[in-house]
Amino acid sequence: MLLPETLGLVEEEQRQTRHGIACKKGIGVAHSQAADPPVNNTEDNEQEGRPILTESELEEAEARSSATVRVVYEAVRREGEDELKRSPSALAWSGLAAGLSMGFSLITDGVLRAHLPDTAWSSLISKFGYSVGFVIVILGRQQLFTENTLTPILPLLNERSAVMATKVFRLWAIVLAANVAGSLAVSWVIGNTAVFPGSVRDAFGAIGRESTGAGFGLTVLRGIFAGWILALLVWLLPFAEHARFFVIITLTWLISIGGFNHLVAGAVEMFYLAFTGLASWGEAVGG
Repeated sequence: MLLPETLGLVEEEQRQTRHGIACKKGIGVAHSQAADPPVNNTEDNEQEGRPILTESELEEAEARSSATVRVVYEAVRREGEDELKRSPSALAWSGLAAGLSMGFSLITDGVLRAHLPDTAWSSLISKFGYSVGFVIVILGRQQLFTENTLTPILPLLNERSAVMATKVFRLWAIVLAANVAGSLAVSWVIGNTAVFPGSVRDAFGAIGRESTGAGFGLTVLRGIFAGWILALLVWLLPFAEHARFFVIITLTWLISIGGFNHLVAGAVEMFYLAFTGLASWGEAVGG
């Protein structure tokens, strides 16, 4: 998960830039006071197409400018290094929490579907429920396998060694196993208890069946698109600032409405079908 500390890279860069602008402006002011005042300075600036800005306006312009690509890269790389340094137990507990939290993607989607009218546009609304699990996982900084396919790779590309590769595979193995365990647990609960009424449980089953029958090749291709979108999400989040919630909602809604396959969210759906007898375990796991 992307930590808030990475935002300090951008803030530090912007502070340094604003300080440089202020210093240059101070030098310019001192020089203009010592020398003769320029003639028609305003007209010269207007002819060059540059507006005359105050110091506060210059600082605001810098604060609103985008960070360089080097800062984006460094922020994501540091996140990868932090994740690789975490202990196996910390990764396992965080991954288990993420698997449980992803159950809310199916739960919210199903609850919305059960209460919306059966129309062509209703899925556009109900699919926003799919994003809820991702919001919980990402803002809660839990370990989700599909997001960890980008951040640890940057340190590996910087240090191409067997030791670093072992750390990456250890991270993937622990987080994937923990995510699947969490998915199994939440699927069993919603499938074998009366916590949700029958109409909502019927919606859960319908959502799960919609994800089946695509075939191996098409499912893999859809999974690539889902992974692509999540990698973009990881790349965008460090600088989304106050718009992080809306960035997560928008991109993960695109995964759902596009019919793409996400490993952990899809596992919750398939395990639900198996636990409720709507599909065999062979179909749920291997189909």
